[in-house]
Amino acid sequence: MNTVTPRLRRPAADTAAGPLRVLLLHGLGGRPSVWQPLVERAGEELELWDAELPWQAMSGSEGWGLNPDPARFLVELVDERFDAVVAHSYAANLFTEATALGRIAPRPTVLVSPFYRSSVRDFDWSVISYYLNDFHRVFEEALEVGETGRFAKAHRDWMALRLRDQIGPYGWMRFFETYLRTPTLDLGAVRSPLLVLSGARDIAARPGDGRALAAAVPGARFELLPDCGHFPMVERPDRTARLVGDFLRAAAVPTHPSLELS
Repeated sequence: MNTVTPRLRRPAADTAAGPLRVLLLHGLGGRPSVWQPLVERAGEELELWDAELPWQAMSGSEGWGLNPDPARFLVELVDERFDAVVAHSYAANLFTEATALGRIAPRPTVLVSPFYRSSVRDFDWSVISYYLNDFHRVFEEALEVGETGRFAKAHRDWMALRLRDQIGPYGWMRFFETYLRTPTLDLGAVRSPLLVLSGARDIAARPGDGRALAAAVPGARFELLPDCGHFPMVERPDRTARLVGDFLRAAAVPTHPSLELS
């Protein structure tokens, strides 16, 4: 499969210190457009990039789930060009694992709605049943809060099933394998400045997942967004943009000149 290519979403304003180059990574069944509310509210000093990842909704790369190492797409994508990363859901997990294993160099990171369990005993048959049989519910939530929220519920539910079927058994296996590995990660070795954001009403990645992940990474900070589900950047864009911006301004150091849109 082809290597993922980053694209400049929004240039930064000219500043004396230079721009902070930030890469935005969408989750499973998502699209780069999920970041638009954040892009519209982000500080002008942030140079924002995104990428169409193989697991994106509807137009993703067929067969990406057959690859036993989906993290390689991020390993190839996230290089020294980027000062910081903001990753959502499944991409947050892949990025965390790659960082913990030393496959991606440390840099300020924001994880939005990550999946995490601290013990292998946290995974029992009820957990597997929930994430397998109710997998479509995550997409129902996404379709409700996004631009598709104007559609009738019956149509959104149909779309959610289509998304589930597009990801398919292999894609689901790649997701759940990544989740199952989270208790085995040496998060104490992660040296990236880290902010973890979770929604209090998240039915996919429990808010306790994000809290436990942040507790396992030295110096990490956790923020719980009340009255919010799996998509804080869409549901609470003002609060999310403020948290992300404040964190990156304090943690990230600009290392690159700004790029012009072609």
